[in-house]
Amino acid sequence: MLTGQCLCGNVSFKYDGPLGPIALCHCSQCRRTHGSAFSASAPIQKLRFQLLSGDESIREYESRPGKYRAFCSNCGSQLYSRVDAIPGILRLRVGVINEPLQKGPAQHVFVGSKSDWFEITDQIPQFEKTERTNDPH
Repeated sequence: MLTGQCLCGNVSFKYDGPLGPIALCHCSQCRRTHGSAFSASAPIQKLRFQLLSGDESIREYESRPGKYRAFCSNCGSQLYSRVDAIPGILRLRVGVINEPLQKGPAQHVFVGSKSDWFEITDQIPQFEKTERTNDPH
């Protein structure tokens, strides 16, 4: 069981299922959304994700046709993204999880558009675009 919340605590959730591989996405949309060199997210099963509070605080932004990025309207914390083409999967932003994850990132994706001010120095596999099919990052 994993739990999590946004920065202000308005939105809280629990997740009772497997956490997929963590991807560090360096695309320009993720960099802008997070104000950082990359985002860290993992796929989860929507059916096993339950909001405990703050449903009314969640807003979604359609960043491209059929892709939505969810965030807390009070504090701006990024929560997850989803795509219409894969209705049963969310990409949970792992920074909002309360518990230790017991695993690290599995891959860097979209390194072809990474920022020029960040150097990747680890040995995690890097992909110019992505190896994930129907990627909702």
